[in-house]
Amino acid sequence: MSTATALKPEAETDMTWQNLCTKADLVEFSGVAAWLETKEGPVQVALFYIPGYETELFAVDNHDPLGNANVIARGIVGDVKGEPVVASPLYKQHYRLKDGQCLEDESVKLRTWPVSFKGDEVWVEA
Repeated sequence: MSTATALKPEAETDMTWQNLCTKADLVEFSGVAAWLETKEGPVQVALFYIPGYETELFAVDNHDPLGNANVIARGIVGDVKGEPVVASPLYKQHYRLKDGQCLEDESVKLRTWPVSFKGDEVWVEA
C-alpha cells in the first residue's frame, strides 16, 4: 500500500471565509473585537474600519503580545508615515494594520487575516 497523499491545489486550502458581523457593527476609525474560528481553535480578532485608505478594512489579533491581554481593539487608531496603525492601550506600541508589525520592536508582530466586505457583511478568512 502506498502512503503518499495528494497535495491540495493552492486554491483548496483549509482556510474558509466566515461572516463575522455587518458594516453597521463597525465604528469608523476604531476597533471592534469578535470571535474567529480557526483550525487552532477560537481566537479574538480586532476589526478596524478606516475609510479613506486604499485598504479600508483590517483584521488583526486582538491579543497584545507585550501586555498579554486581549485589548488591541480598544487601541487608538492613527497613522505613521501614511500607514494606518493602532497603538496598544497598555504600553502604546504601534502596530501596522496591514501586516501587524510592531513599529517599536521588529521582533513583535500581530497575526493578520484576509478580510473584506461582501455587500454589507464583513467576512474574514481563517
